[in-house]
Amino acid sequence: MDRQKTLELLHEYTKSDSLRKHAYSVEAGMRYYARKFGEDEEKWGITGLIHDFDYEKHPTVDEHPYVGVKILEEQGYPEDIRLAVLGHASHTGAPRESLMAKTLFAVDELTGLITAATLVRPSKKIADLQISSVKKKMKDKGFARQVNRDEIRQGAEDIGIDLDEHIDNVISAMQEISETLGL
Repeated sequence: MDRQKTLELLHEYTKSDSLRKHAYSVEAGMRYYARKFGEDEEKWGITGLIHDFDYEKHPTVDEHPYVGVKILEEQGYPEDIRLAVLGHASHTGAPRESLMAKTLFAVDELTGLITAATLVRPSKKIADLQISSVKKKMKDKGFARQVNRDEIRQGAEDIGIDLDEHIDNVISAMQEISETLGL
């Protein structure tokens, strides 16, 4: 289990540039929080990177993330990573018991909202993005309507981080890889 092997698996299953960038964003958020919580940054990063790798080929609630978790098991990924991947999707009903699983859930939806909020800015640069802009977009139900606002709030609560701080943390994490994200 290393980043390069995980990246190859992601690229094998995911051809969409936007979905790959989502994976990189979630990876960055997971690495940020691993450092903050004193956890294994490599493991947390890999978990973020791989969480949606099966989505492009298996997008239905009957398949995602179940197919991916099965592939991860066959590839020898540890159970805690597989459980976190399973739990990031609310429809699975899988409990998020570990801090890593709770953090993956907390970061996942928020990265999508942050990306969308960045892309509507005149500069299209995440360096210019403020917490207040994300919160304003969060209130607009018509904006990035596929992003589940309740899951963003629940995720922050589950990891014990104030929503404003959580938004700021994930913006900071994504700023670290802004060139990769094209933001």
